[in-house]
Amino acid sequence: TILKTLRTDGKILVPVDTAGRVLELVLILEQFWEQHHLTYPIYFLTYVSSSTIDYVKSFLEWMSDSIAKSFENTRENAFVLKNITLLVSKSELEKVPDGPKIVLASMASLEVGFSHDIFVEWAADSKNLVLFTERAQFATLARMLQSDPPPKAVKVTMSKRIPLVGEELAAYEEEQTQKRKEESLKASLIKEEEAKASLGEELAVGGPMIIDANIKQPSSKASGLKHGAFRDVLIDGFVSPPSSAGPMFPFYENTSEWDDFGEVINPDDYTIKDEDMDQSFMQVDGDLNGKLDEAAASLMLDTTPSKVVSSELTVYVKCSLVYMDFEGRSDGSSMKKILGHVSPLKLVLVHGSAEATEHLKEYCLKNVCPDVYAPQIEESIDVTSDLCAYKVQLSEKLMSNILFKKIGDYEIAWVDAVVGKTESDTLSLLPLSTTPPPPHKTVLVGDIKMADFKQFLASKGIQVEFAGGALRCGEYVTLRKVGDSSHKGGGNIQHIILEGPLSEEYYNIRDHLYSQFYPL
Repeated sequence: TILKTLRTDGKILVPVDTAGRVLELVLILEQFWEQHHLTYPIYFLTYVSSSTIDYVKSFLEWMSDSIAKSFENTRENAFVLKNITLLVSKSELEKVPDGPKIVLASMASLEVGFSHDIFVEWAADSKNLVLFTERAQFATLARMLQSDPPPKAVKVTMSKRIPLVGEELAAYEEEQTQKRKEESLKASLIKEEEAKASLGEELAVGGPMIIDANIKQPSSKASGLKHGAFRDVLIDGFVSPPSSAGPMFPFYENTSEWDDFGEVINPDDYTIKDEDMDQSFMQVDGDLNGKLDEAAASLMLDTTPSKVVSSELTVYVKCSLVYMDFEGRSDGSSMKKILGHVSPLKLVLVHGSAEATEHLKEYCLKNVCPDVYAPQIEESIDVTSDLCAYKVQLSEKLMSNILFKKIGDYEIAWVDAVVGKTESDTLSLLPLSTTPPPPHKTVLVGDIKMADFKQFLASKGIQVEFAGGALRCGEYVTLRKVGDSSHKGGGNIQHIILEGPLSEEYYNIRDHLYSQFYPL
């Protein structure tokens, strides 16, 4: 579809969501262009921040490593974007020579962004194509265009930011001045309240003041209380109690907290401040060849008073409209298989139409789990599990008799104990009164892969092959893994069955099988 449009001198707009599968679309186009040696230009037009740049780079590096490993070759096979150009402003696209081209632009809804403006410009040309790769949200321009049949004309809102002038500018500046005055007044009031509260606390800590009647009290004029100039100063005539400490400047000791691993770190000390983020935003890597131009930077940092003027425009849709599902969502059959493998204890179905939800609910009740809920909007449900978990302590006497076995990163052991209570009334596991503990069946811990076990037996000189889903070992012994299809809600339960006549070969293979597990 893309090539047909390009070969008729048409332009192609692909509205994309930068948080969706756009990078996979980019890779598909790049690979197809390389394989067929095409020269039509492809542009990826989106708002770019430093975090977006890092994300794209890390993704492409990961793809480079993956492709290099898949070809079992060096980095020469690494994926490099040779046919796709990244643009970050509409002005850059306008400088591109006119002719057939592909533009992947945000946003996917066509409501705002670069895709909105490009659609308005290209929709009237019958040679052009708008290619949708995902089902748009309801009540959006993209969803209207995906309807069958599509509309012949649509109304769009065009918005433009213009600077304030004249009376509007004067009114804005007056409003900002008034806001600054109010904020300044509010800050001064808060500061004064804090000062009063601090003074009240100091007086409360110092205790009641003792006034010596023999000392002549200074006049209010002399003390300066009349004008409030020295209201926070300790004046002659007040005698502090003997138990009080002498006046001094406030001192706050900065003590560090320590735990078992050392000094406790405050995450705020390592948080990147907004000013640092702004600076890093402006430092764009050289790989983009200066794509973040001065116009885009000035738009982000522009503080000129402005307003947005909107107007409605009727766009006559003469271009081709094509929808191809590239969302990667699961269909009904896939969803049923996934739920069957998950084997949930309880299942809650949300979103979706009423018909689809009811169909899936009936299926899950019969084949997945007995507890399936499909709440309506704003309906609350209780999915509390009936299972109970208890926290118990292992007594020292019990721990001294336990033999642990190391399995990978863990240590496990079989415990025979009785539940009791400690002096603090907490549950504890205590050793059995009878010694020795009763015998138990051997528990084999671990998992086995049939393909790996086949190679292991072959290394031991045993002839082995797969036949009918089972592993044929030697002449008479067969090994198979059987799943419990009747089990629901408890995970994937599998049994290993070893069949064959009792012989030296049978016991030899059984010993090899047991060696793949950890016995308890």
